[in-house]
Amino acid sequence: MKSQAQKPYLDKKTALVKAESWCAYQERSQQEVRDKLYEYGLHQKEVEELVTELILTNFLNEERFAMAYVSGKVKIKKWGKIKIRQGLKLKKVPDKLIQKALKSIDEELYYNNLTALALQKAKILTEKDPLKRKYKLATFLMGKGFEQDLIFDVLKANNLSG
Repeated sequence: MKSQAQKPYLDKKTALVKAESWCAYQERSQQEVRDKLYEYGLHQKEVEELVTELILTNFLNEERFAMAYVSGKVKIKKWGKIKIRQGLKLKKVPDKLIQKALKSIDEELYYNNLTALALQKAKILTEKDPLKRKYKLATFLMGKGFEQDLIFDVLKANNLSG
């Protein structure tokens, strides 16, 4: 196991090349790139210069990142908007971009994800009491980041509300 004390110090040029390939591999938020550059042992001024360079060369695009993040979380992880918003906030994405990215979600896909998750979970729940069952289903779906009113609509529409 590597010791934490030996952080590799990279010069600015090497750090830029590494950051470019890291950004080319997958969309990144500006904050993720800043954190990575600090790991390379760079100072704030150098980090900000490199972030600017990556933005100008289009390796780094916060809007593109937000769109890719939302798309992946909806299509692959089947997360709700609340959890997605929290994830983007943790990555320090501006609110305006978060709103724009969330608006790009296909509402039909979103509703279908919620319905599928509710039906899947209902199949494996062993709880017999209808009220407790509804509570467990709702709690599970809220944990996935879906909105409460939408959850209860889906539970009612699929006769899962007890």
